[in-house]
Amino acid sequence: MSDPHRALRPTSGARLLLERTATAGDDAARATYRTAIYTPDAEFTGTATLVDDGTVDVAPTGAPAELDDMLTMLAKLTARGAAKRREDGLPAWPGRLLRWRGPRGAGRG
Repeated sequence: MSDPHRALRPTSGARLLLERTATAGDDAARATYRTAIYTPDAEFTGTATLVDDGTVDVAPTGAPAELDDMLTMLAKLTARGAAKRREDGLPAWPGRLLRWRGPRGAGRG
């Protein structure tokens, strides 16, 4: 049996996913997301509610705390930007966000 999320598993570091599951429309003040953290050998999932005032409620995924903290920060940044996206004529809530974070201690540049 093949793993449908295999392509999301990085060879190192972690991939953070927010996938919108519900809103009351693009002008809604809040949105619900399915969350996932993919590592080379594990997958952790949960849910999050984001509000356009910047507040979030992110359920723990069971991942190490450092990865859950990164996921929460991505959710907060998305929530904080919702009002501005709406002002700019864009959908307030992106349908999907996928970000990669390198392994701990890996330098940039």
